[in-house]
Amino acid sequence: MRFNLKETMYLLTGWITLFIIGTDLFVISPLLPFIAKEYEITPSVAGWIVAVFSLMYAISAPIFGWLSDRKGRRLFIVFGLLSFCLSNFLTAISSSFVMLIISRIFAGLSVASITPLVYAIIGDTALPERRGAWLSVVVSGHLMALWAGAPIGTLIEQFLGWRSVFIYLAAIAFLISILNFRVWASINKVHSAEELTKGSPTKIIFAVSATTFWAIAMYALYVFLGTGLVLYNHFSSGELTTSIAAYGIGAVIGSLSSGRVTDKIGARMVSIFSTSLLTGILVLLGIFFSSGTLVYFLLFLWALVGYTSFTSYQARLAAEFPETRGMVLALNNTALYIGITLGSILGSLVIARLGFYILPFICGGIALIGSLICSIRK
Repeated sequence: MRFNLKETMYLLTGWITLFIIGTDLFVISPLLPFIAKEYEITPSVAGWIVAVFSLMYAISAPIFGWLSDRKGRRLFIVFGLLSFCLSNFLTAISSSFVMLIISRIFAGLSVASITPLVYAIIGDTALPERRGAWLSVVVSGHLMALWAGAPIGTLIEQFLGWRSVFIYLAAIAFLISILNFRVWASINKVHSAEELTKGSPTKIIFAVSATTFWAIAMYALYVFLGTGLVLYNHFSSGELTTSIAAYGIGAVIGSLSSGRVTDKIGARMVSIFSTSLLTGILVLLGIFFSSGTLVYFLLFLWALVGYTSFTSYQARLAAEFPETRGMVLALNNTALYIGITLGSILGSLVIARLGFYILPFICGGIALIGSLICSIRK
């Protein structure tokens, strides 16, 4: 697929923005054991930094989405990046776990005005027949953080400590806020040729609920993946980095490959098939989690299928609700972070009461519910 200079700048800006946001989100899992050790708390308690981040995101994202449909995306994206810069600096200097929690609440608020609006502005800019591919490219930036950003953050932690990771994120966020300010200076909201259908609130809520179940299934396990691999599989730092990288590579390939397939055969078909397949992959992961090197392949396959599902479903929603794209994609990201919040709580409870090894099977059952919702939607 060829892009002119302007299109390249749109995609590059969206990609690098979501790469930094994704690094902040995904680096938490491998850093969680070190954060827990420093504050002298259990990993399950430390997992609350993910829960409060996600809860604030879930509450505030629809507000920013609604405002951006009326006032434009650019202002809120730039505001979010500057706030993100400040919140990560606060995370880095947190002297207590309470202060750390507060900084992550602020980070969740900041990211709520970035991620869904980047998806929306790319959806606004792309031609309908190329929207799936464009969204897959930008989503790949978010997912690239899994196998590049998060492992790099883990390596930085080994040499400079976990706090330094958030200092770097704050500095880079400030620089890309300038890039976003310049690139999105003149963007039309939607293509006038598109059929404008708002959709009823009930229809929208039901549509995005599939993402909630998807997120619970993915993140109840992912948030505690580093903990499980270190404490239960006795992985070294190098093996942990390799595991996260394998997952990240699968996520990026799944996202990128799903874009073109979605544009060719339709987002609905791709989203239904991949979401259904996710259930089986999670069950297999539960069976073979302690299988040595096989776990690397299963983590790759899990992410490949999971993020094929996510990317195709984003494209499906962007096409179905063009007039309220900002609001719908914001609500979808709210659904995502509600799922992450519930998933982190669920994962914590399951580990504490039933043990880590039962968690993939529970996640597989939850993924099945999401696949049913995805399938019965018209």
